[in-house]
Amino acid sequence: MNKEQLKRIFEFLEKKEEHNVPLQWKLINNIPLTKEELNIEGDLDLSYTTKITFLPQGLTIEGDLYIDYSYVELPKGLKVSGDVYVTGTYLEDYTKEQVMTMISPGFIKGDLIYNMGD
Repeated sequence: MNKEQLKRIFEFLEKKEEHNVPLQWKLINNIPLTKEELNIEGDLDLSYTTKITFLPQGLTIEGDLYIDYSYVELPKGLKVSGDVYVTGTYLEDYTKEQVMTMISPGFIKGDLIYNMGD
């Protein structure tokens, strides 16, 4: 196999891996998200995730965000169309208004849910 063939194989593998990497793997390993990945159509469940400590700026979630019992910090500009579940997080000490100030100019259209099952 010549050098040019190897180069094409590695380029192919790089492109293939880039598109098949799960979102949580990217967040854990601080891999930049594509524009499409910043717009999540549905829920994002990071509950009980200890290795993800932050979310990228510009993240939009069209459903609910679950961060129960995790160390995830909410970024400025976060947009959540549903609820944010915060049981067992530092956010339990804050009101929704205080959290809205933290993520400004973002928003949470739903509520902060402080206790699962309540």
